[in-house]
Amino acid sequence: MDRAAHTGYRGIPVLALAASLLVAAIATACSSQAEPTAAMPAPEVSVATVLSKEVRQWDDFTGRVSAIETVELRPRVSGYVERVAYQEGQEVNKGDLLFVIDQRRYKAQLAQAQAELERARAEARLAQTQDVRAQALVEAKAISREEFETRRAATTQGNAAVHAAQAAVANAQLDLQFTQVRAPISGRIGRALVTEGNLAQADTSLLTTLVSLDPVHVYFESDERSFLRYQELARKGERTRTSNPVRIGLANEQGYPHEGTVDFVDNQVDPTTGTIRARAVLRNPDRVFTPGLFARVQIEGSGQFKASLIDDKAVLTDQDRKYVYVLGPKNTALRKDVVLGRMIDGLRVVSSGLTPTDKVIVHGVQKVFMPGMPVAPKQIAMGAPAPAPQVAMH
Repeated sequence: MDRAAHTGYRGIPVLALAASLLVAAIATACSSQAEPTAAMPAPEVSVATVLSKEVRQWDDFTGRVSAIETVELRPRVSGYVERVAYQEGQEVNKGDLLFVIDQRRYKAQLAQAQAELERARAEARLAQTQDVRAQALVEAKAISREEFETRRAATTQGNAAVHAAQAAVANAQLDLQFTQVRAPISGRIGRALVTEGNLAQADTSLLTTLVSLDPVHVYFESDERSFLRYQELARKGERTRTSNPVRIGLANEQGYPHEGTVDFVDNQVDPTTGTIRARAVLRNPDRVFTPGLFARVQIEGSGQFKASLIDDKAVLTDQDRKYVYVLGPKNTALRKDVVLGRMIDGLRVVSSGLTPTDKVIVHGVQKVFMPGMPVAPKQIAMGAPAPAPQVAMH
C-alpha cells in the first residue's frame, strides 16, 4: 500500500512525472516569448554622411537699430504756430513743409527793412551827386578843401548805410523764411509736440523729431576676447578693421536674412564692461528696420577653415558627454563620442570623434535603444528634413 502511494500510472514515479511536466511548460513559455522578439523588424532611420566643407565661424552679438540721422526740429524764430502741415508718422522728403509760424510780424519787418534800404540808397545817390559837384567846385576854388572832404565822407557814409540796409533786408527775409519750418532730411517724422495756436520759442521749443530710414545703423558691443581675436586676424591679413560683413536678424525672424558691413569700431574698450562698441550699416529699402529695434548680429569670427558638420538633431547627451550613433557593420548602430563646436549655417561643427566617411543617424535616433542594435537605414543629405513616412497600400 505504501509503495503504490509513491508510484504513478504504470509504475512511473510521481516526482519524476511532475518534473517532466514542469520542464515542458517552461520550454513552451520561453518559446512563446522569444518568437515575437525575434520577429520585431529593425527600426527605420535616416543616415547622412558627415559634411566636410570650407566654412567661416560667425560670432553672435546683440544690438540696437539706430537712425543714421536724427533731427530735433526747433523753430529759428518765435511766434504762434499757425498750421501743422504734415501727417504725423508719415515719411517726408527733404524740403517738405512741416510747420507754419504766424508770418505777419515778419512780413512787416521785411517791408520796413526794404523801406530803409530805399531811403539809404536815395541818401547815397544825393551824397554822390554832391561829391561830384564838390570836385568841380574845389578845382575852381569855389569851396574850401574842408567842405570838399566833408562831402566826400558823406558819400562813403551813404554807401555804408546802403550795405547796412541790404543786410537788414536779408536778415528780415531769413526771419520770414524761417516761419516755414521745413524738413532738413528725408525720413519718418514723429508727432507734433507744438500744435496750432501754441507759442513756439526760437531755438527752444521742440516741434517734433525726424529720423532717416535708409540706410540704418546697428550698434553692438563686442567682448574683449572676440576683439583681440579680430585684431589677430587683421594682423594676419585675414580681415580688415572695418568693412567686414555682418548678418542681421530681428526678433521675429528666423536666422539672419539681412546683410551689411561694419563701418566703425570705437577707439577704446569700456573698462567698466570690458566691451568695445562697433557699428554696422545696412540698407533698408523695405523699411523693415525701425530705429530702436532689438537686433541679432553675426560677424565673421575666423578665417576660412575646413570643418566636419552634422545635423544638431543627431547629438545625444550622456551626463557630461556628447555622442552620436553612426551606421556600423551589418547595419547596426555604433556609438561614437564627439567634441562639438558652434553652429555654422544651421549645422553643428564636430571638432573630433568622427571621420569624413561616417554615416550619422540623424532622424529616428530615438528608436535606437543600445549600441549594436540593428537598424534599417535610408540615406539622405546632411541637413535635409526627415523623409515622409510611406503609407501602406491596401
